[in-house]
Amino acid sequence: MRLILPHLLAVPAGRHRACRRRHWHDEHVRKAAAIPLSVLGLGVAGVGYAAVVERNWFRLRRFDVPVLPPGQRPLRILHLSDLHLTPGRRRLIEWVRSLGDLRPDLVVNTGDSISHPDAIPPLLHALEPLLARPGLFVYGSNDMYAPVPKNPARYLWRTSKGDHRRNVPSLPWEELGAAMAAEGWLDMNNTTARLKVGELDIAVGGIHDSHINRDRYDLIEGPAPADADLRLGVMHSPEPRNLTRFAADGYQLLLAGHTHGGQLCIPFYGALVTNCGIDRARVKGLHRHDSAYLHVSAGLGTSPYAPVRFACFPEASLLTLVPRR
Repeated sequence: MRLILPHLLAVPAGRHRACRRRHWHDEHVRKAAAIPLSVLGLGVAGVGYAAVVERNWFRLRRFDVPVLPPGQRPLRILHLSDLHLTPGRRRLIEWVRSLGDLRPDLVVNTGDSISHPDAIPPLLHALEPLLARPGLFVYGSNDMYAPVPKNPARYLWRTSKGDHRRNVPSLPWEELGAAMAAEGWLDMNNTTARLKVGELDIAVGGIHDSHINRDRYDLIEGPAPADADLRLGVMHSPEPRNLTRFAADGYQLLLAGHTHGGQLCIPFYGALVTNCGIDRARVKGLHRHDSAYLHVSAGLGTSPYAPVRFACFPEASLLTLVPRR
């Protein structure tokens, strides 16, 4: 038995190497199969975060803007944009209502307030604490035309334009404007106005949405009143051609929205697109355009057909205007 047993227990070298090769192959197959599953899991988690967490993580940004004459008291402007409100967005409604506690001197709404025919009552409820303050508004395309499902890849074009085939507005934009105007807010679509806010005399020029070719700068062009304490330009989409004209006419501060800040951004890189002619570096926040200051709001909402944000929090901005240095 002592002579036979080693032969019974021995494994041929070739068979042993084959077993090791099969084990190595099976292990690598399992690891390779785990990679796409991990990527899929990260993708699902990322979409869930963008749709559930960040989309509802509202923030207030604050900026100081040195545009007032020396000796003037600061003026606080609350800049709202792109709520894209639909019935049922309770978190957004309650957060906007909470902004009334800021008691701003002036509220500026740069459009795309609604995205549903039944959104005006909840919008007015959201704005109720602010409607008693002096206010201005312009329209965005989604105040007139309800959003429709689109190929998401279309958003990646550098300057996606509005759908001009829909000639008849599908949303109650006139009712929307009338409701805000009834509370004392000024309709600044393709027009100019003067208003007194506290001790300040403010000259305002505004245009309709260039994204759907309703902007008529020719109706307001010309030097802004030089005797005003502040010359303010408002619009929905920050198209450079209009920004340049506002600045050339002497407007000191320009307010716009539309870009959503890029909406889907890459950390440490920023926005992929701006959805208009402005560059990615100025897709949101406070910047300069020629002689004017420009503030672009990343907005508070999204299209109901793209209810996600990533690395681009929904926001409102409180601009504190201070004397020029």
